[in-house]
Amino acid sequence: MANEFTHPLARAARIWRAVGDDGTERRILVVVTTMELDPKGRGYKKTMVDKLSRAAKEYLARSSDASDYVLMNRMKDWRA
Repeated sequence: MANEFTHPLARAARIWRAVGDDGTERRILVVVTTMELDPKGRGYKKTMVDKLSRAAKEYLARSSDASDYVLMNRMKDWRA
């Protein structure tokens, strides 16, 4: 990818291929962040999540690398 997605709130970002049950393939921008993404969480800040989401949407509008995006936390931050 020549023009990678970068943002101060993103720890990492990468394009992943997702294959559906019917064999169709979609390319998805996966953005990893340390921010709280659960609206019910103590540290959730809607404005910050909105900024990162908006930046991902703008990247998708400029790029043909992916059609969708997902925000996720680092695996070590996941709760059981």
